[in-house]
Amino acid sequence: MGVNATVLAIDAGNSKTDVAVAAGDGTVLGTARGGGFQPSRAGVEAAVDVLAKAAEEALRSAGVTTSTHVSACLANADLPVEEKQLEEAIRRRGWARSVDVRNDTFAVLRAGLLEDAEPRGVAVVCGAGINCAGLLPDGRTARFPAIGRISGDWGGGRGLAEEALWHAARAEDGRGEPTALMSALPEHFGLPSMYALIEALHLERITAQRQHELTPVLFATAAQGDPVAHSLVDRMADEVVAMAAVALSRLGLLTEEVPVLLGGSVLAARHPQLDGRIRSLLAQQAPGAVVRVVAERPVLGSVLLGLDALGAEPQAHARARAHYGTIGRGADPCDPLPDGLPRP
Repeated sequence: MGVNATVLAIDAGNSKTDVAVAAGDGTVLGTARGGGFQPSRAGVEAAVDVLAKAAEEALRSAGVTTSTHVSACLANADLPVEEKQLEEAIRRRGWARSVDVRNDTFAVLRAGLLEDAEPRGVAVVCGAGINCAGLLPDGRTARFPAIGRISGDWGGGRGLAEEALWHAARAEDGRGEPTALMSALPEHFGLPSMYALIEALHLERITAQRQHELTPVLFATAAQGDPVAHSLVDRMADEVVAMAAVALSRLGLLTEEVPVLLGGSVLAARHPQLDGRIRSLLAQQAPGAVVRVVAERPVLGSVLLGLDALGAEPQAHARARAHYGTIGRGADPCDPLPDGLPRP
């Protein structure tokens, strides 16, 4: 692998796309940002058009027209058949002969591994939805469909908001137990009651996309001691641990010392109740788990996976990490919390 080899790295989420062009020695030559990636709504070709705009801008800024390898970590690439469709669509764009498409959870996993660590660990991402992926150095993976309730998923920012609304509505009309969510949720939108909020959502005076604003309200209400809100946060922690433990077990890592990486806007916020319960339960179920909240930007993970594919030296990985360290780590101010779309 020579320095002239290049990686076109793509991290595409529901709300935005980040692209980087990196040389084989890890030097980041160009970057670009584009719109959200939603093939399940727009169709594969239209969604890849969004990628194309950012990818071609990044290639121009790097002073090249093609790359050696495309490393694309994409939201909504949840099933192998979807990955194959997207890989073929990207290959037709002619950006590189070699194309690798993965779910965007793998970008968080690879970015969160420590600099000198081999690609080995499990990541759970909780933003709009929830997903989990595990990876071993020999390429074996553990993953979930993560399509929503039909694939057994519960929670994420969108799911938590919906559960909060459900409990608050039943508290107000008498079908459910009392909860402070009954007043806290409508108050967030300046409304007097849950009935008024239900009407506003149903008649789209408040868009469905704005429901995600209720997730922080849920956490604040839980922190104030409300039993219903508290139970929802606890269940979210239980779901995170269940996914991580299953992935660790599938890879034979349940009893070994291994990184368990937490990413996405809900987990990155480090809510004390959620974060503390996740760590406590993982200590019981996977005593060797080393829990870490991922602050690195996911596009770094796409870059590193691309460098892995090129067989790059460790110095190349370190150089790429140093680049993203100099431009800041942590939650991107452009990222919503969470983005409110139904798939992670």
